[in-house]
Amino acid sequence: MFWRKKETAKPVGRAGIGQGAPAGQSSGSTNGSVSAAPGSGDLVGGIDLGGTKVAAAVISPDHKVLSYCRRPTPSKGGPPDVITAMALTMQEAVSEAGVEPGQLRAVGVGAPGSADAATGVLSGAGNLPNWSGQFPLGSALGDALDTPVKVGNDVQVGTAAEYRLGAGRGFNSLLGVFWGTGVGGGIILDEKPWLGRGRAGEIGHTMVRRGGARGLNGLNGTVEAYAGRRSMEEQARTEVRKGRKTDLFKLMKKHDKPHLTSVVWAHALDKDDELATDLLNRAVKAMAAGIASAVNLLDVEAVVIGGGMGIRFGDTLVPKITDRMNRYLLNPENPPEIKVAALGDDGGVLGAALLVQPE
Repeated sequence: MFWRKKETAKPVGRAGIGQGAPAGQSSGSTNGSVSAAPGSGDLVGGIDLGGTKVAAAVISPDHKVLSYCRRPTPSKGGPPDVITAMALTMQEAVSEAGVEPGQLRAVGVGAPGSADAATGVLSGAGNLPNWSGQFPLGSALGDALDTPVKVGNDVQVGTAAEYRLGAGRGFNSLLGVFWGTGVGGGIILDEKPWLGRGRAGEIGHTMVRRGGARGLNGLNGTVEAYAGRRSMEEQARTEVRKGRKTDLFKLMKKHDKPHLTSVVWAHALDKDDELATDLLNRAVKAMAAGIASAVNLLDVEAVVIGGGMGIRFGDTLVPKITDRMNRYLLNPENPPEIKVAALGDDGGVLGAALLVQPE
C-alpha cells in the first residue's frame, strides 16, 4: 500500500468550487473499477493523469477541492512507474487534506486513451511512457491504494466537469475541446455523454489536410499534428535544425521547463518570436477547421475550449479560432457559443471525482 507519509511533493491548496450545475450524467460506460471495499466517508479522490503531469485531489460531496497535489508524469519506465507516481500523489493529497485514507469512498481517474468499462484496462495511451498496449490501470491502482478505483478518458471526464460544474452549465449539448499536450474532445448530446464504442470525441485525430504534417501517433494531417503541444515542439526543433532562429528553447531553460509548455509559448508570443507566432497561427487554423467540422456534424449548442494551451490563450487565440471557425460553418448565422473552460486546472480532478460521486 502507498498510504505512507511522503514529503517530496509540494502540494498546493485550492479554493473550493461551488455546486449548482444542472443534472448531468458522468461517463459511466467508459470507466473501469476494482472491487475493493469503499471507504466510510463521503470524500472522494480525483486523479488527472496527463502526458506531463499527475494531479490528485481530495474532493468534498459538494465538489470543493480540499487539497491538490501534482508531480511530473514519469517520462521513462512504463505503466508500473506511472501507477507508483499516481499512488504517491494521491497519498500526498490525502495527507494535505488532513484526512485518513479510509475516509475516501473511492478514487476516480481521468487518463488519456480508452478505458474498458468492465475491467479498468487502459489502452491507446500514447502520451504515457511505453504504454503501447493494454494495462489494468484500475486494478493496479486500486491494489496500491486499497480503495475502489474507476477510470475514464481524461477529456471525457473534463468535459463532464465543465458541463455539470463549469462553462457548460445550462446547455443540452456541447463539444469539449482540450488543447494541451495533444488535442482531445468530449461530447454531450441531449444532456448525456456520447461515448460511441469508447473513443468518441477524438477531435485531435480529425484530418484537416490530406498528406499534411506528420503526426506523432502515425496519423498525418490531423488537428493534433498541427496543434498538439508535443507536435508543435517537434516542429520547432525541426525548424531550428534548418537554421531558423527562435527564443523558444532559451525561454524553456529560463523558466526551468522540461518541454515547451503553454507558459513558454505565451512568453515567446509576447516577445513577437517569429517561429512561435508562425506555429501558433498554424495551430489556430487547424483547431478552427477541426472544430467547425465537428460542429457541422453534431450541431451542438456550445463549444468549451480547455486544456493548458486553451486556457492560457483563452483571451488571445481562442477568439481567433472562433473567427476562423465561423468561415467553415454550414450555418454561420447561428454558430454555437464558444466558451473557455471555467474550472482551470481543477477540471481534470473534479471530472475524475464525478466518476465516483453520486449524481
